[in-house]
Amino acid sequence: MTKTLHRTPDLSLSVQYGIDDQNLPRWRIRRWVQRALNAADNKGAKQVSLTVRLVGKAEGRSLNLAYRNKDYATNVLTFQYDEFFAQTGHIMGDIVICKPVLTEEARAQGKPYLHHAAHLIIHGTLHALGYNHLKAREAHEMEALETQILAGLHIPNPYVA
Repeated sequence: MTKTLHRTPDLSLSVQYGIDDQNLPRWRIRRWVQRALNAADNKGAKQVSLTVRLVGKAEGRSLNLAYRNKDYATNVLTFQYDEFFAQTGHIMGDIVICKPVLTEEARAQGKPYLHHAAHLIIHGTLHALGYNHLKAREAHEMEALETQILAGLHIPNPYVA
């Protein structure tokens, strides 16, 4: 696999805590987001502005219902604002992590909490950058990139049982 060289855009990151999580301080979340930016194709963007918000189940469920018409809390929601990139070359997005779902999934999958949290933050960041997994080829590309980024953090492949 050949690595594409690209300029990493400047990152403006806001972290919001709708629910407390001492294990996910801003510096740790920033580290994971920055790793994704360093590895991803950023479409020539010079600036990336992201907000990561940690929420409880009620807020996670409400957002998933309002924006995806799914009546349950999901692990990660990403809101990508393509229209701003088209106008300014500035990538903008919001990533919502539902802490209780993250905790439940990590426990059920036998993964360390921070490993699963890193995966979800990186996954959400890649979505904000325009990556998707709706088609098999896109899913393979996104999962391979996630696995590569996580390996750089000494986190095992999350797609291997």
